[in-house]
Amino acid sequence: MAWHEALVDARDRDEAAIIVNAFAERNIDIGGVPAEHGGIAYMYARDRILARQQHLGGVEGVRGFQRVEDAHRQRGVLDVLREHEVGDVDIRQVARGIVAVNLSPDRPQRDERDAHFLLGRIEDEFGAGLATLDHVVTTSQGHPTGCPATEPQEVYNPEPYPPVCPGNAGHGVRIYVADTGIVRDTVASCPWLEHVEGDDDPSVLTNGTILPYGGHGTFVAGIIRCMAPGADIVVRSVFDIAGSALESDFVPKLYEGFAYGAEIFHVTVSSPTRFNVPLMAFETWLEDLRRYKGVACVVPAGNSESPLPHWPAAFPGVISVGALGSDWRSRAYFSDFGGWVDVYAPGQNLVNAFATGTFKCHVAPFTGERRKFTGMAQWSGTSFSTPIVTGLIAARMTRHGENAEAAAAALLARARAEAIPGVGPVLLPGCGDDEQRGCCGDEHRHHGCRCGCHHGGKHGH
Repeated sequence: MAWHEALVDARDRDEAAIIVNAFAERNIDIGGVPAEHGGIAYMYARDRILARQQHLGGVEGVRGFQRVEDAHRQRGVLDVLREHEVGDVDIRQVARGIVAVNLSPDRPQRDERDAHFLLGRIEDEFGAGLATLDHVVTTSQGHPTGCPATEPQEVYNPEPYPPVCPGNAGHGVRIYVADTGIVRDTVASCPWLEHVEGDDDPSVLTNGTILPYGGHGTFVAGIIRCMAPGADIVVRSVFDIAGSALESDFVPKLYEGFAYGAEIFHVTVSSPTRFNVPLMAFETWLEDLRRYKGVACVVPAGNSESPLPHWPAAFPGVISVGALGSDWRSRAYFSDFGGWVDVYAPGQNLVNAFATGTFKCHVAPFTGERRKFTGMAQWSGTSFSTPIVTGLIAARMTRHGENAEAAAAALLARARAEAIPGVGPVLLPGCGDDEQRGCCGDEHRHHGCRCGCHHGGKHGH
């Protein structure tokens, strides 16, 4: 029996199966560990580990007493692998000083001695920190619900909610969105997505089939543009395997954002890790990011309804966003929470650009249900509260002439000053200098705010 088939909750089994099967199509074997109280603790590539390059060792590295002429042969990760019958390995650079070690797939006892077992043997000798699993980071992992917290739902009102702000706030601010890519037909038909660029979303097929997590990047870009209609956005298909990627594959793609000149990095994943250790390669990328003065990184907290740190949200130096419920006053039932979450924004029952086609539900209790979409959807998750914050940062940058880091700091200071007891700091959608007061949305319009849509054109329906 596959590991995920033993999960207790049907939704967990369904979500894990989607990811495991999608990776299997690319000949990547995914392992996983059930959480103690239900759900999935973490997932990883069974034939890969990440390691610090300076501690690779190899070439007859030895322990203890050495002759002077052999003292340079520092024992390391490769020496431990050799002792456990790992044959040839493929070593690939992932980030500065971090490499991915692809283990030989034809080694003996592969099933029992996968990356999880071998990492344990490395830590037995050297302790933690030299190597780690190549974790699956995903827009979908969680318990009791996945991220997105719901599968996309049909909507019959073609207007975004929260609506598009008037004006051209965020003009010229460059935002690099690491997500699933874009649906070009939808982008072309939605005025608020004009000039959004990016890779094609591989989960939206030309025959009208929308696979799990298809349309995710388009939806996220749409929400950012509602808050910052003038922002320059590029959406890369970074999480292109059922909304997921291995750390060793997604971190190198983030470096492309430096060449793009990104002022805000928007990274739409949140996952737990083995022993809650930080993501090794992402941590190095984050150190490199700090060399670019004033650049911000915004990430979702995750939808596991958990106080346990999720990554990359738990890193100092990133802006982690939880979700408010539909009343905009309480935490959404699915949102992660805790001192590592910086701010909360609305993330339940939002409406924005999606795809046109048919989506088949894969997660209980709606497994097998078919939903038809015509370019818009309603969706919930911290994946969608996060772009509200990204958009507000971009909008403030142009209004006040601030860089992203300064604009984010000002917004978070205001959010803390007006925190909701039992929830935490809160940012609400809004336009102009009223962004904290939540002046967008009919049921939340107050304080005499003037905020609304100026769409024009067609919506692809």
